[in-house]
Amino acid sequence: MQLSVIILNYNVRYFLELCVLSVQKAIQNMDAEIIVIDNHSSDDSCDMMKQRFPTIKLIENKENLGFPKGNNIAVKEAQGEYICILNPDTVVAEDTFEKVLAFARKQSDLGIVGCQLIDGAGNFLPESKRGVPTPWVAFTKIFGLYKWFPKSSLFNKYYAHHLSENQTGKVDILVGAFMVMKRELYTDLGGFDEDCFMYSDDIDLSYRSLQKGKSNYYFAETTVIHYKGESTVRDQKYMKHFQEAMQFFYKKHFRKSILFDWMMQIGSFIFSKIKKNQQHNSIFYPDETVLFSKELLNSKYALGKITYSKLEPLKINPALKYEMIFDTQSFLFQEIIGFMKKTKGKNSAFKMFLPQSNFIIGSNHANDRGIIRNLSKIE
Repeated sequence: MQLSVIILNYNVRYFLELCVLSVQKAIQNMDAEIIVIDNHSSDDSCDMMKQRFPTIKLIENKENLGFPKGNNIAVKEAQGEYICILNPDTVVAEDTFEKVLAFARKQSDLGIVGCQLIDGAGNFLPESKRGVPTPWVAFTKIFGLYKWFPKSSLFNKYYAHHLSENQTGKVDILVGAFMVMKRELYTDLGGFDEDCFMYSDDIDLSYRSLQKGKSNYYFAETTVIHYKGESTVRDQKYMKHFQEAMQFFYKKHFRKSILFDWMMQIGSFIFSKIKKNQQHNSIFYPDETVLFSKELLNSKYALGKITYSKLEPLKINPALKYEMIFDTQSFLFQEIIGFMKKTKGKNSAFKMFLPQSNFIIGSNHANDRGIIRNLSKIE
């Protein structure tokens, strides 16, 4: 078997359905499998999987075992030569896995491969490619020095600015939302470190791959949506976990520093305040709703005032805000992602419509928790 796609879920039932649907389309011409492992969700994620995707392997944990252990359990069941660790709040393009595996097979020193990630608003997510967060690099990230000195290599190592977002190349650290590697390497590394509950696990795994003499790669020729805000809401609790995660990483790989702990506490406080303000400012009230569909689906639910049967450029009035809804049965995810990247802007928000399940889903910003409209409840 070529590939095993591992999706660890916790209470994101609607995002999970969209994710699995996109993965199914992406592996339909491959010898591949999907394994969904649920960390004791309290929503109906497992019931949905059994009803909508009965042939997909589902592992139901009896408690929330965390990101590292949950993935480790699933990988033990995997049969693929390669594995993909994939967040449930992602949407992959139909060509994603074929392109990534073709690239991976050409590398003699392959470690972990990541790809270009965008948020639900079509904006590039800079954590798609990162450097090792040494104390200095973490300092430049937390206090935003990379923004003040965008051309300085001294301040721009956290987000691996030696590569542009459209340039494929070697990087140190990749994000756990999308990681492809040989299953053999994952096993040799011992998988994710189960002593770390969340947030530094992907950094740690990437770093240990480098220590094995492997090269990690950022692959820019395919794009995946990561509805980032759904799985990592930027609040005080998140920053507490993030701080603990970074302390775990430094204790494991670097010398512990009281000065750095103090710096992290100050930086985390500032960072959480900034993110909270960004969440407030990300509220989006559309003036016009546009439906892209090859069927007249808007008549029943009034999904859009305007319907287009093609993904074509819009004549946008700069004074208005537009919510654009894509019928996922009418277009390829690859087409939708490409349209989002071209049309992104402060005046645009994007949603996916799954007519087979009667819900609309998406987010307006990387810090947005996620928006779900269950249309079956309003019939």
